[in-house]
Amino acid sequence: MLSKVFILFALLAVGFAKPEEDETHDEAHPYEYGYKVKDQHGSQFRKEESDGHGNVKGSYGYTDEEGIFREVHYVADDKGFRAEIKTNEPGTTDQEHKHVQIYSSAHDDAEEHGHHELEERSSHDAKSNTHKKAGMPFFRRTGQHGGHE
Repeated sequence: MLSKVFILFALLAVGFAKPEEDETHDEAHPYEYGYKVKDQHGSQFRKEESDGHGNVKGSYGYTDEEGIFREVHYVADDKGFRAEIKTNEPGTTDQEHKHVQIYSSAHDDAEEHGHHELEERSSHDAKSNTHKKAGMPFFRRTGQHGGHE
């Protein structure tokens, strides 16, 4: 008898349980964030905002203890990923590509400022490539949104 009562309550619990609803993601979820850090190695920052509909804009950058800097401003929207890079990194020059513009204020005395260290850092840590002829970094755009899928 006790087992029949238990089965009856189990069936009632299943029958009255609320069905699980599928979660929809139709609402826009805009966001905004940023940070700034300064320490003995230099300073860095990042800020980004989105309207929640796939349109993102932001910037990030750093300045090292020797005054070498890079600042990147970017936009990602229905037109793709576009970036503008401002730097004084040795070995860089002004360049304009379809989706990336580089504005360099580097001096011509790249050897004096650790140019070889920059090449290694650019080709490995920053995941960019180094142009073999001119010895200057260039930035490859891959994927629909510049490799930021």
